Amino acid sequence: AIRLAVDARRDPATRPGALARVGKQLGINPETLRNWVTQAEVDEGHRPGTTTAEATKIAELEREVRELRRANAILKSASAFFAAELDRPSR
Repeated sequence: AIRLAVDARRDPATRPGALARVGKQLGINPETLRNWVTQAEVDEGHRPGTTTAEATKIAELEREVRELRRANAILKSASAFFAAELDRPSR
């Protein structure tokens, strides 16, 4: 679908309405097809933006940051608990 749309957009005679035409022929929403074509152009370096690989890496790093913050919060609460236990007088 992306290749068909890109080829249709390259030809000046078929450029106007190319995405709508190709989308209709393939049963794909033209806006969805436009998003796919735009992302493909970004991935190929023809258009500025975040590539699919970069977006995947960013998502992985954000997930890792959330996990590390959660682990730090657990460690902080545990250290506060044990510090309080050490401050109590022995019976």
